[in-house]
Amino acid sequence: MTTTQKSPNWLRVIQIGLGILILFLSIVVLINPIIGAISVIFFLAFLLLFAGIEKVISGLFIPGKSRFASIGLGIIVIIVSIIALAYPIDASIFVVLLLGIALLVDGISRIVHGIKDKTSVKWSKGFSVGVGVLSIVFAIIVIVFPGIGLIFAGILIGIALLVTGFQILSAGISGQQNRRTNDMT
Repeated sequence: MTTTQKSPNWLRVIQIGLGILILFLSIVVLINPIIGAISVIFFLAFLLLFAGIEKVISGLFIPGKSRFASIGLGIIVIIVSIIALAYPIDASIFVVLLLGIALLVDGISRIVHGIKDKTSVKWSKGFSVGVGVLSIVFAIIVIVFPGIGLIFAGILIGIALLVTGFQILSAGISGQQNRRTNDMT
């Protein structure tokens, strides 16, 4: 059974504040979608930097056969993450190019599968080939114009932030808090 009760006022204030902040950030990202894509790369680079530092520290203080590999790989992760932090636009373009190449390979594989598949019905094979061609077209566009891929990623991030912001804001305004209870009657 689900019961509804009011959230505490302090929680509602935090939800409203965070909801407004997220809505503001989503509008900024939707106005300039590249900011959203680059901020994700920036955030991931920070996470990798901390992961690399942890690997180096683990390698220094935890004995074992793999300690030098841990230190060496940790240093490589630190260097790559620092490069990504220093050049976030270039790192974003590099990631978009990698995703474009992955999309290209996926498109080719869908076409090959659609042509070679002997068990599927004709329309399914045609659909597979069509999706493969569409994937290749999008991949070529992203590879030739990586800025378009960045803009598209930024728009998706902006829309996700917008929806999240509205959800948090509405939860704070309504004050409704759903709780699951076990009814033993």
